[in-house]
Amino acid sequence: MRNLRFTISYDGTAYSGFQIQPNADTIQQRLEQAVYLLTGEQVKVASSGRTDAGVHAKAQVINFTTNSKIPVERWCLALNARLPKDIVAHTAEEVPPSFHSRKAAKRKTYCYTIRSVRFPDVFHRNYEYHHPTHLNVEAMREALPCLLGEHDFTSFCTVRTDKEVKVRTLYEARMVLETDELIGGGQVERIRIIVTGNGFLYNMVRIIVGTLIQIGEGKRPSSDMQRILEARNRAEAGPTAEAMGLMLWKVEY
Repeated sequence: MRNLRFTISYDGTAYSGFQIQPNADTIQQRLEQAVYLLTGEQVKVASSGRTDAGVHAKAQVINFTTNSKIPVERWCLALNARLPKDIVAHTAEEVPPSFHSRKAAKRKTYCYTIRSVRFPDVFHRNYEYHHPTHLNVEAMREALPCLLGEHDFTSFCTVRTDKEVKVRTLYEARMVLETDELIGGGQVERIRIIVTGNGFLYNMVRIIVGTLIQIGEGKRPSSDMQRILEARNRAEAGPTAEAMGLMLWKVEY
């Protein structure tokens, strides 16, 4: 048996998340189907994390074991020929039998993108959250530092989680502004919220972003982020931001 690791990208718009579910179209299902079409094997694909419905990945990491003798350098081309166009395998390598893409991951980086302007961008509508009014970016930025380090992130986790331990470590939490040209003249800033941690709870990034948006709207002060974190109560945080703005950016091993 060979253990193969891949880096893949996908547009999650049309899928019910990564993990296989009954009567649903998922990324994992499409990957396992592609492997079956290629080798005739029914493999179990593991991933670094289970992205939700509508969430995207720039560099998701997966692995599975196979008896196939196909040379590793041919795997990406062969899989891509059998995958839908919104899922692409970029790299493939053979790894030790003990490697597991989730258990071996040391750091993950997510990026959430917000477009704060009156009208949405038709070409990026599936990859960014459209906010039609002004956001106070500086207030949002001031709220981020308190999240760095090791904390109990219960306040930023859906109550539907099955994780008993909600302590995670964030190594980075920052905002990047990118200027975009508007049709008809003028410019708009695209807001990217980038977070890196040793792991993330269910909906954790989207709840952090939902809270930041309320701060940007002036509904909460920046200092409220610290209070929410210490409360360890989901009801204290803001809403869960919409899925389309979230992308798994990078996984480090």
